[in-house]
Amino acid sequence: MTNAEKVKYLVIGNSAGGIGAAEAIHEVDKVGTMAIVSDESYLAYSRPLISEYLVSRCSMEKMLFRPPDFYEKKNVRAITGHKVTGLDIDKRAIKLDDGRTINWEKLLLATGGLPIVPRMEGLGLAGVFTFSKLDDAKAIAEFINKCRREVSAVVIGGGLIGVSATEALLKRGVQVTIVEMKDRILNVLLDEEASNLEKEALAKAGAEIITGHTVSEISGSLHGEVTGVILDNSRPIFCDMVIVAIGVQPRLELASDSGIKTNRGIVVNRRMETSVTDVYACGDVAEAYDFIYGENRLTPVWPNAYLGGRIAGRNMAGVTAEYPGGTAMNAMKYFGVNIVSAGMVTPPDYSYETISERHGDIYRKVMLKDGLIAGMVFAGDIENSGIIYNLMKERVNVDNFKEALVADDFGLASLPEPIWQTRLAIPASLLAFSVKSVEQSEEALIGE
Repeated sequence: MTNAEKVKYLVIGNSAGGIGAAEAIHEVDKVGTMAIVSDESYLAYSRPLISEYLVSRCSMEKMLFRPPDFYEKKNVRAITGHKVTGLDIDKRAIKLDDGRTINWEKLLLATGGLPIVPRMEGLGLAGVFTFSKLDDAKAIAEFINKCRREVSAVVIGGGLIGVSATEALLKRGVQVTIVEMKDRILNVLLDEEASNLEKEALAKAGAEIITGHTVSEISGSLHGEVTGVILDNSRPIFCDMVIVAIGVQPRLELASDSGIKTNRGIVVNRRMETSVTDVYACGDVAEAYDFIYGENRLTPVWPNAYLGGRIAGRNMAGVTAEYPGGTAMNAMKYFGVNIVSAGMVTPPDYSYETISERHGDIYRKVMLKDGLIAGMVFAGDIENSGIIYNLMKERVNVDNFKEALVADDFGLASLPEPIWQTRLAIPASLLAFSVKSVEQSEEALIGE
């Protein structure tokens, strides 16, 4: 690419949202020039699979989100391994870290998120890692492989990233202690009942879980290597490595310096367009419409990023499309315990109705507001969670059959015939959420 090349479509970010946009743009405009810029040096890969990579169960080839020839077939110039250092809205230009300038007509910011790393002593020691991208998993794997003795680790954070890292480390034979500030793990994604199921599974697998405390300091040797951590109650824990997995925050530096409206993330309308004409945003960095709350919120999960990217791409290419809205949804499977959650997981006030059933390790809960499903948590048996999710997304009034939603024999036959005939007639679409999300577990969380 020359020093001042111009492209019609420029996408910053090479994960779910960016790829969704590229596909949608190419469907509409097969000749318009398009470029994707990423500071990672890889082709698009599935970030939820980095834990599988760490366990050595997943090759890079299997991690690819699209085939290697994707960019060529979609007429996309992939600029990988380069960071965008400047965005000039007035000149419609970006500057890369190697000095190159790229001018654009339509821009998509799919920049994702950055790990939250609190200020504490010892962050620069050898053996301190984050866990949000492939390079993190590679660095951790290399560290473990070099050790000729049993390795112990402290994972700071008991959310989805921390628990995912913990499972991978345990499978690698590492002794793990989770330190979670709140009173239980996965507290944002799960209710207390489901959280306890996951806690039991992790403890049974050998993890020590400390809740209600934080790490105040990382200790090191004279050689600059991790030797342990000190908790906020002065308790020391000896370890060889520390994984900082507190969470992620939207990567806003480009937008913040350019005049684009931001709140917690980049604010977009239902067309995924920002406050600046011809500039769009999607994925972890975007505050987009949440159909449960009826307002813009951050919903950093893989399916929402991909759909938001597609909506942005179609609008960038001149075809009006509206984002139907997303909401929080997560699927996880740690040591054999399948759990799916979506929407709200705990009622914010007494106006919500909760219906639940628990039989051993099988747990089902549905939250209702004015006859509409506002949230769900399924554990152990998630086979019909896709049906519940679609009822929630389609805003179907379930008052007349709400008790059946958590029954052991619930299925399509449990629904009034007009509902399953007109809205939920295709089994593949019903199961898309529950099955695919477990397979790709979109960290969710981590997704673009």
